[in-house]
Amino acid sequence: MRPPPPLRTHLTRYPSSTHHLHPFSTSPSSHADHTHVITGGGAIGLSIAHHLTRTHPPPHTKTLLLERHPTLGLETSRRNSCVIHAGLYYGPSSLKTKLCLRGRELLYNFCAENDVAHRRTGKWIVAQTEGEWQALERLRAHAERIGVETRVVGTKEARREEPDLRAEVGVLESPTTGIVDSAGLMRVLRGRFEDQGGEVRVNTPVKRFERDDATGEYIIHTTSSADSSPQRITTETLINAAGLFAIPLSNTLLPSTHHHHPYYAKGSYYTYTRPFPTSQPRRLIYPAPSPHISGGLGTHLTLSLGGAIRFGPDVEWTTSPTDYSVNTSRLEEAIAAVQTYLPGLDPAGFEPAYAGIRPKLSEQGGATWGSEGFRDFYFKEETEVGMPGFVNLLGVESPGLTSCLAVGEWVEGLLYR
Repeated sequence: MRPPPPLRTHLTRYPSSTHHLHPFSTSPSSHADHTHVITGGGAIGLSIAHHLTRTHPPPHTKTLLLERHPTLGLETSRRNSCVIHAGLYYGPSSLKTKLCLRGRELLYNFCAENDVAHRRTGKWIVAQTEGEWQALERLRAHAERIGVETRVVGTKEARREEPDLRAEVGVLESPTTGIVDSAGLMRVLRGRFEDQGGEVRVNTPVKRFERDDATGEYIIHTTSSADSSPQRITTETLINAAGLFAIPLSNTLLPSTHHHHPYYAKGSYYTYTRPFPTSQPRRLIYPAPSPHISGGLGTHLTLSLGGAIRFGPDVEWTTSPTDYSVNTSRLEEAIAAVQTYLPGLDPAGFEPAYAGIRPKLSEQGGATWGSEGFRDFYFKEETEVGMPGFVNLLGVESPGLTSCLAVGEWVEGLLYR
């Protein structure tokens, strides 16, 4: 597999092996159970845990990863499109762009080096109107500014490559987009973390956070997986990577003036089981981004590594972060969206597959820079409210999976610069 193109927008790179931990505790020596505790065993939490133990291994540190489920990565990290994003959508100075670009580079290399299944499929974004084509032109100009490769696909090539595709005005290609086995990625990260001396505790739901002002240590209140009895864990540093539950947990620790309200965008996916009229698509296909689509990038075509076709996600705002049932009443609307770019598909071939939920920081939850309600990642150490060593990762939606290795690098740099 050829390497990704050179990265032009860089994160600050922090040296690690020669740096020492911030004196987070106000006491001369800490008696906390752990140096680092990460709450949330998805791709982001695992990457942070991996980076911390790789650069600051035992016996000088102790790192613990907590997960509420019996298996890691059962929520947002797995219930998504499993796309390696190029970084087209998020604004030139945003953390989403910076971490996506760096993360894409790291992820392709990590997967190749560790035999994690992945494929550089490429992606076509299609325009049916002049207004949509103008949106793609803006996307193309933005991509050029941040160093992301794109290409306009000619009409003859589009018809030859994807004969069933309708693209009335034009097609923009993103050749560095791909797909990844997210479960396989997380297995490797867990193995690396544990081999480096880290500890994973599953079946350990976290109830709340607390800070001991006398010692500066953080207290994590959990329940025992054996008998649900209350337990407490102390740590010098606390990384909140709890995904859908990160905001409620943050609100148990931060003052009310710094509370956030959680919003949840549920998205259903559908498989297509009938033959395509001419040939099955060989790449991902997305509609042009629209400011009128709240919370997502539109119902798009993605591929599994086994070649299966799926469409989604749609957007259904919900108050529940745990309801993963597919809302079949939305199937007709999803089919209509797909048929704008694949008009020959048989509606009878669509079947409900699975649903995922994206944590959002705003009620409109726009997914693209400039759309209503677009919010960048909220990633910060909460020092301004007197919480040094508490790192908050809120609103981790797309491109979180693509960015996960860069986020691990970023958090390690934040704590050890």
